[in-house]
Amino acid sequence: MNYNLLIKRQRAFFQSDKTRSYAFRMESLNKLRDAIILYEKDIVSALKKDLNKSEFEAYITEIGVTLLELNYVMKHLKTWMEPKKVGTSLPLFKATSYIYQEPYGTVLIMSPWNYPFQLSIAPLIGVIAAGNTAVIKVSPDSPETSIIVKKIVSYCFASDYVEVVLGGLEESKDVLEQRYDYIFFTGSTQVGKIVMGQAAKNLTPVTLELGGKSPAIIDETANLKLTAKRIVYGKFINAGQTCIAPDYVMIKDSLKDKFIEYTKMYITEFFGEDPMTSEDYPKIVNEKHHTRLLGLMKGEEVLIGGRFNQDKIEPTILNNITKNSKIMQEEIFGPILPLITYHSEDDLIKEMKDYEKPLALYLFSKNKKFEDKVINQLSFGGGTFNDTIMHFANHHLPFGGVGASGMGAYHGNHTFQTFSHSKGVVKRSTWVDLELRYPPYTKKKLKLIKKFVK
Repeated sequence: MNYNLLIKRQRAFFQSDKTRSYAFRMESLNKLRDAIILYEKDIVSALKKDLNKSEFEAYITEIGVTLLELNYVMKHLKTWMEPKKVGTSLPLFKATSYIYQEPYGTVLIMSPWNYPFQLSIAPLIGVIAAGNTAVIKVSPDSPETSIIVKKIVSYCFASDYVEVVLGGLEESKDVLEQRYDYIFFTGSTQVGKIVMGQAAKNLTPVTLELGGKSPAIIDETANLKLTAKRIVYGKFINAGQTCIAPDYVMIKDSLKDKFIEYTKMYITEFFGEDPMTSEDYPKIVNEKHHTRLLGLMKGEEVLIGGRFNQDKIEPTILNNITKNSKIMQEEIFGPILPLITYHSEDDLIKEMKDYEKPLALYLFSKNKKFEDKVINQLSFGGGTFNDTIMHFANHHLPFGGVGASGMGAYHGNHTFQTFSHSKGVVKRSTWVDLELRYPPYTKKKLKLIKKFVK
């Protein structure tokens, strides 16, 4: 494919102003929604082949959450598009001021393999809603779902409006070398640095949805049984291949044994005595990732799990992990959960400040003072208290990272804002014109100006 020509065609389509109207955007979003419903079974089948996702998990984490986002955006789009009248400072008398939301132009979306449908289509919803055109580079590591995404997009849109690019590293490199008006990337921190470096060559703004080591903190006031249940759910959904999965547990030392007991109970309740035979337990995406995960476990003390076959690694809990352990040096992104104990809140806060800022943080506690301490002293992208991953599903919250875990945010109105430029406009009156700002400048004029400033 000639990517340079594709971008030229998309830029020409954008400059025709067809994408700017509310009617066109709503028509496009309706087409997308209808196509998702039409191809639902194909999406489920593709996710089963790529990641062994059950129909239930495929729906709630990929299809359902995407449709909810789409419906929410469609419901509020008209209001979001309207110019917003804002206040005008006194020295500008007489005038009115507005903020207009305008599209950037042509957007590149680079989506990952772990939630290959949702993380391709959710950003596209924002791109369309904001009036842009889009090129979507889908992941080669989820090939069946990538094909379905392309099929759905081709069914809905002409390529000069939205195009999906298949292929591997070479195609990613070639696509990224083109000039865009905005880049939205979801993936690893390592690749995110490459994307940002390429964007910098053209001063292209970016959103980077990365990851990091998201902690789950448990104190002595937590409901330990429910805590274990919710951590097992959040950690092992999609076999841990989730950017906001709890990456490790920081637990009060006196609670560890009971927590392990409950954790083992819920792993068995959710996935049976042998999780690797469970239809509800996804597989590791490929051999390379599988080998990497086994390497992280090597030499560590296994409390629960540890077994594996060609496709899966069972839910695994590791003991006696410290911040210097090999498994703490990178995001795990798999079904392995290290336990680290702490003695006091102050020790915990001090240690966690040494880590990179995570994408998510989970605190299990009924202690309001500790909750406030965590919020005010630790930096993280977002979080859920007394549960895991649920903040992702709230349309009213921005979702995104900070520091090494990313930049920028989306979901709901934040998606629309991400793909829109906020253009400020002052409209001055012509029936009055204060002479104060014009030369010649006198001491009297300066004295009056200083009164305005004070």
